[in-house]
Amino acid sequence: SCDATPLCNCSSVGLDFIPQGLTGKITVLNLARNRIKHIRSQDLQQAVNLRALLLQSNKISSIDEDSFLSLGKLELLDLSNNSLAHLSPVWFEHLFSLQHLHLQGNSYRDLGESSPFSSLRNLSSLHLGNSWFSTIRQGNFEGIELLDKLWIDGGNLSQYEPGSLKSIKKINYMIIDIRSINVFSAIVGDLLHSVEWLEVRKISFSVPAEMQLLRVMSSSFARKISLKQTFLTDATVSEMISILEDMPKLVEMEMIDCNLWGTGHWGIEIKANQSKTLRILTIRKLIIQEFYLFEDLHAVKNLVSLLTKVTVENTKVFLVPCSLSQNLLSLVYLDLSANLLGDQSLEHSACRGGWPLLQTLNLSQNSLSDLEKTGKSLSHLRNLLLLDISQNNFGDIPDVCEWPKTLKYLNLSSTQIPKLTTCIPPTLEILDVSANSLREFGLQLPFLKELYLTKNQLKTLPGAMSIPNLVAMSVRRNKLNSFSREEFESFKEMQLLDASDNSFICSCEFLAFIHHEARIAQVLVGWPDRYICDSPLAVRGAQVGAVHLSLMECHRSLVVSLICVLAFLVILVLVALSYKYHAVWYLRMTWAWLQAKRKPKRAPAKDICYDAFVSYSENDSDWVENIMVRELEQACPPFRLCLHKRDFVPGKWIVDNIIDSIEKSHKTLFVLSEHFVQSEWCKYELDFSHFRLFDENNDAAILVLLEPIQSKAIPKRFCKLRKIMNTKTYLEWPLEEEKQEMFWFNLKVALKS
Repeated sequence: SCDATPLCNCSSVGLDFIPQGLTGKITVLNLARNRIKHIRSQDLQQAVNLRALLLQSNKISSIDEDSFLSLGKLELLDLSNNSLAHLSPVWFEHLFSLQHLHLQGNSYRDLGESSPFSSLRNLSSLHLGNSWFSTIRQGNFEGIELLDKLWIDGGNLSQYEPGSLKSIKKINYMIIDIRSINVFSAIVGDLLHSVEWLEVRKISFSVPAEMQLLRVMSSSFARKISLKQTFLTDATVSEMISILEDMPKLVEMEMIDCNLWGTGHWGIEIKANQSKTLRILTIRKLIIQEFYLFEDLHAVKNLVSLLTKVTVENTKVFLVPCSLSQNLLSLVYLDLSANLLGDQSLEHSACRGGWPLLQTLNLSQNSLSDLEKTGKSLSHLRNLLLLDISQNNFGDIPDVCEWPKTLKYLNLSSTQIPKLTTCIPPTLEILDVSANSLREFGLQLPFLKELYLTKNQLKTLPGAMSIPNLVAMSVRRNKLNSFSREEFESFKEMQLLDASDNSFICSCEFLAFIHHEARIAQVLVGWPDRYICDSPLAVRGAQVGAVHLSLMECHRSLVVSLICVLAFLVILVLVALSYKYHAVWYLRMTWAWLQAKRKPKRAPAKDICYDAFVSYSENDSDWVENIMVRELEQACPPFRLCLHKRDFVPGKWIVDNIIDSIEKSHKTLFVLSEHFVQSEWCKYELDFSHFRLFDENNDAAILVLLEPIQSKAIPKRFCKLRKIMNTKTYLEWPLEEEKQEMFWFNLKVALKS
């Protein structure tokens, strides 16, 4: 399955071993999520051009020493989440090109006495550790000088020999999942000048006395520190801030999914020197159990004046103290999304003199409800360019509002606005009012360049006269069904129009003028399946410039009519052919045969009425009725014969008569002649007789030849009848009178058998 492509995906197929037959054509081999337990020497011997080998989430517990011997071009090796109890340097000796190595989630407790990675000179990222990983020794990382990413899962790491990581000269990004403050302090001491970005996970800073061990961090040259899923208290926060402020090159501080136990009671003022380098502070999903008791952060107000970008997202912020806002003198970007700010608290947070240089403000997903008050609270921000107040609940808005005169971008999407008014600032260049309940757009916005009206109730395009400089517009998922050439061409500067997912009715005229509109660089008019359109445009996001109109698009009614006429003619021809070739008859015959096949093989003796059913051609009736019937029925004792002319029930379907007569007869007597095999009615009798009698594999059939006839003259579909004529004895009517007496004697014996 991997011969046709260099990418071989055998993941999640229940393999117990690496499959044979891997060749040099394969560059990527994915064997993840199988049940492989052992990697043998010969498994990968021929895969000399392999670039990526994915073996994660198997049950690998052992690897032959030379298993990777031929993989000199391998760049990615993933052995994570297996059962490796130790790591051998021999495995990696010949992986000269390896850049990414994933070893996490196994069961080894240490990395051995020496370095398993000494030959990996091109290694760029390394991920190691597991729940049992407890020891790092000196020399474990010998041979590695530069890493783009190092991830150590050391939740139970308890022994770290100082100097173990010093051999690595530079690490751009290091993630360490750790519990022990002592071990963390020792690791940081080895990485003071080598780590650019240090991310610490799942550590608890809860004991003030232990914070002294972290003083070593104040000498670190790291430019970014991230704390994820960590725990802090009021008693340790002030010490942590002091350490971070002393870091000489720290530019960015990040806290994600952390937990703070306290109310911000950090003393009168944190004793720390203001960082000269820290510019970016990001806090996301900080859990503060008693957030409603949190103090006003006056303790840190003198440490924030140089911050340029602050994000405090989803942290239940309901107020920013005015004194703190006034000290954010350098702030140009502020994200307070997904918090609890209301109209009154925003007025206090954005007080006069606060955020003097602010250019971008994100207040989405808060508790704002009065657009007029929101605009007025922010109107003094003389540098504000971008304001996002989406996903609040404004409802109806007034006709007049006050806004910063510099505002260029306003996001009012998902704010329950039923109608736009002149409250919207006329200075805007970008406006997003998606996901509201707008039925029209008639604002006069002379500077507007981008307009987003997705998921509204619009039935017509906005008027171009009121937005003459519009360059891009999205009206996706509205209720547009068409727009005229005049409406379309009135947008003189338009370069992008996205009108997909509307209720457009496909017409030749509508598509034609869009298709030939060369001014428009890109127009998207896609129709979902529930709308009436069968053009190449009927895909989400199709570009109108690539459309070639077909006959179906321009003449739908004509095409449908032609299809209906052709379908009628085909049905008419089929009916005629069925009539000519007795299709209905054969269907009824098949149904009768199926019913007969379900009946018992032989009728009970009490139901036998005749000694024989006679099947013959009408052209042979003179011999049958005047000679054979007289001879047999007047014999002593007489034979009871069933003849279709005499014994069939009038009004009953002929096939049912044949079936009943054969079933009520001890034998079936076929009078064969050239007339017989060419008679349509005899063919029908033979059909059923063939199915019913010969399938029972008995001697109920007696063949009488009135005249010489070759077996090949019998229709080919009666293969068993042909076989009987070739393999069994049959009676032939003699023309010589002296031989006829013997003929009748043999026939009577056959009927009695």
